[in-house]
Amino acid sequence: QVQLVESGGGLVQAGGSLRLSCAASGSIFSSNAMGWYRQAPGKQRELVATINSFGLTNYADSVKGRFTISRDYTKNTLYLQMNSLKPEDTAVYYCNHIPPRVGAGGQYWGQGTQVTVSS
Repeated sequence: QVQLVESGGGLVQAGGSLRLSCAASGSIFSSNAMGWYRQAPGKQRELVATINSFGLTNYADSVKGRFTISRDYTKNTLYLQMNSLKPEDTAVYYCNHIPPRVGAGGQYWGQGTQVTVSS
């Protein structure tokens, strides 16, 4: 069973910082890449940051220069450092393998963690 448990979200004022963590049941070494997604109210889920098996990272233009994705193989944990947060960053944030792991119920997604940025 694939498990993805996101944590670290919360309420923060604009300009503040948060660090999100993702504990994965499977080894993050086994994925070509892992990523962080977010979904704001009334909007589609979007991919905001990725990291591949070599540590190469990519970011959506909306977060470039403000967010940093990283991983700790010894802890099998994925991180997203978010700085200079803006109200438009408010969303539920999800981590996942790329490609997502698939079971009988389709792709597995965790519960996400809520990030709310006040103005």
